[in-house]
Amino acid sequence: MSLADARKLAAAKDYAGAEAAYQHLLARDLSHASPDALKNEQEACVLELADIYVAQHNAAKLRNFIPQSTDYMAALAKAKTAKVLRALIDKFAGVPDSLQDQIAVCRDAIAFADREKRVFLSHSLTLKLAALQYQDTNYNEALKLIGTLLSQFKKLDDKPSLVDVHLLEAKVYHKLRNLPKAKAALTASRTAANSIYCPTATVADLDLMSGILHCEDKDYKTAYSYFYEAFEAFHNLSTPKSYDCACQVLNYMLLTKIMLNLIDDVKTILAAKYTRETYQSRGIDAMKAVAEAYNNRSLQEFNAALTTYQAELRADDLVRSHFNALYDTLLESNLCKIIEPFECVEISHISKMIGLDAQQVEGKLSQMILDKVFFGVLDQGNGWLYVYDTPHTDATYDSALELVGELNKVVDQLFEKASVLY
Repeated sequence: MSLADARKLAAAKDYAGAEAAYQHLLARDLSHASPDALKNEQEACVLELADIYVAQHNAAKLRNFIPQSTDYMAALAKAKTAKVLRALIDKFAGVPDSLQDQIAVCRDAIAFADREKRVFLSHSLTLKLAALQYQDTNYNEALKLIGTLLSQFKKLDDKPSLVDVHLLEAKVYHKLRNLPKAKAALTASRTAANSIYCPTATVADLDLMSGILHCEDKDYKTAYSYFYEAFEAFHNLSTPKSYDCACQVLNYMLLTKIMLNLIDDVKTILAAKYTRETYQSRGIDAMKAVAEAYNNRSLQEFNAALTTYQAELRADDLVRSHFNALYDTLLESNLCKIIEPFECVEISHISKMIGLDAQQVEGKLSQMILDKVFFGVLDQGNGWLYVYDTPHTDATYDSALELVGELNKVVDQLFEKASVLY
């Protein structure tokens, strides 16, 4: 049985036969094998057998196989063993609902690296474990691993690894809503990145994180510029995750334009060639529906969009948090639009027009009056709202007060000088 035969069985989707063939090839004794061709064949067998388990979504077999693979790779060079081991753990991501298995396998691999005293392999696997803990929302454990890695990488002055660790630290602190520490970590990551050459994917991740943090600060104009840079980078990449990342960033670009109330820019982005031909999805359709609702100042259309595209709009934390703020803004805008032609209007009528509960509408109107969004009085006994014109303040009073203040300073200075004479 040769490697070519095993590949034919795998291509024909005879996974049981292919698995047996690969296991037979891996069982050969290569301890005294000198030709590099045999060692390369052994490496190919390990990776291709893992691909079969991934294709079958067989997390249990893959979890047991990865620790065993270190025995099969005993004849390989240390650098190649580390490369194959990292590749096997990365392949595990293709198996659905296998996050806990990935964490367990990663811990086993770290234990193997520690036993073999392979420091750099242990560091890279620990970084992978921290990323998996972040995905598992186990943020405290991720921060502990990050702290350990930072102390090690700073001793080694390993700038590429420092970029990755600080970037992951920024992501963790953002999820914990500790924005000052997230910004500090991102600044440290950019500082390390400026002194070395960074891969395009890493630069795109840095730009994406910068855009997210500016979005949290409500600096949407700057956030859009970072998102655009990240989108260009992901669009030109051909990695497995680049398309999904580009779709996500495109949604963020549309979100910033909606928050800035630049609906014409949203239409321009949606009409662009790359959006129409490459990135058509329900997520883009959701943003389009929200933009139209916001442009029409229609709360009913906005709620309809949230209901229709609930999975797309509620899945992302950044989009969800900003849409909650957008809902309040749109509610205020819609109420102002409804009460604009009236001097006195029944709250029940406003409730009927906006499609919300009368008590909820009354509470929001009360808040808007206190915030001086408009001037009016609520007559709760009759259920009426009186709307007044915005009062115009006379600048004369402010000018008079300023003049009196300046005169007071002059008199005080004259008094001080006169007191010196006596």
